[in-house]
Amino acid sequence: MELSVPPHSCVILRTNSHLLNPSPRVVLLPSIKHPLASINHQKSTIICSRAIKALDSRMDTVRDRIGSVKRVTNETNVVVELNLDGVGSPDSSTGIPFLDHMLDQLASHGLFDVHVKAAGDTHIDDHHTNEDVGLAIGTALLNALGDRKGINRFGDFTAPLDEALVHVTLDLSGRPHLSYDLQIPTERVGTYDTQLVEHFFQSMVNTSGMTLHIRQLAGKNSHHIIEATFKAFARALRQAIEYDPRRRGTVPSSKGVLSRS
Repeated sequence: MELSVPPHSCVILRTNSHLLNPSPRVVLLPSIKHPLASINHQKSTIICSRAIKALDSRMDTVRDRIGSVKRVTNETNVVVELNLDGVGSPDSSTGIPFLDHMLDQLASHGLFDVHVKAAGDTHIDDHHTNEDVGLAIGTALLNALGDRKGINRFGDFTAPLDEALVHVTLDLSGRPHLSYDLQIPTERVGTYDTQLVEHFFQSMVNTSGMTLHIRQLAGKNSHHIIEATFKAFARALRQAIEYDPRRRGTVPSSKGVLSRS
C-alpha cells in the first residue's frame, strides 16, 4: 500500500488489490487541537472531496482504455486485446516467432498489456499475418484511445541497444503517415523477412491514425536495430497516451477534436 500526504489533513491511500483497477481512497486525518482546528478541518473536508472526485474521474477513464479487435480474412484470423493502462503483460502467439519477440518489447517497455493470437498462411510466407497483426493492433489502439481527451498526444524517444540507436517521434493526430528510415543490413533475422518491419508499422499507422517517424542514428546488427526500434516506439507511445493533468480532460488540439480522418 502506498501512502501520500497532500498539504492539508488529507491522506490518499492506494491499494494494489487489483493490478488493472487499483482502488484509491481519500480519508481525513484526526483533527488537530488548535484554535483554528475547526476551520482547518472544514477546508480539509473540501479538499478531500475534490480529491475523491478527481481520483474517481481518473480511474473511470483508465478502466475504459482497452481495445479489442477480431479480424478474419481468407488469409488470416487475428484477435487482439490491448490495454493501454496495463502492467506490461505480453501474451503473443502469431506464428511468427520474431514478431512475437518484438510485441513483447512493445508490452514490456510501453507498460501495455498486449495479447495477440493469430493464425495465417505462413506456409506461403509471413507477409499476410505480419500485415494483419499490424492492422489489428492499430485498430485496437484507435478503439482504446477513444476521443483522446486529456492525453499528451505527442511522444518522442531514442533507444539504444548496444551499437544500435533509433529515434522515434509520433503524434496521435488522427492522420496516418509513416516516415521510415532504417538501414537493416540483412534480408532476414532468423526466418523473419526484415522488409516486414516497415510493412508492420505502415499497417498499424493506417488503422490507428498516427503520424510516425522512425530514424536510425546508428547500428550494424539487424536484430539490434529492429529491437531498438520497437523499444523506442513503445516508450514514445507510452508518453503520448499518458494523461496531462494540466489539460483537465480537454482534447489536445486547437481544433477541439482529433479524428481518424
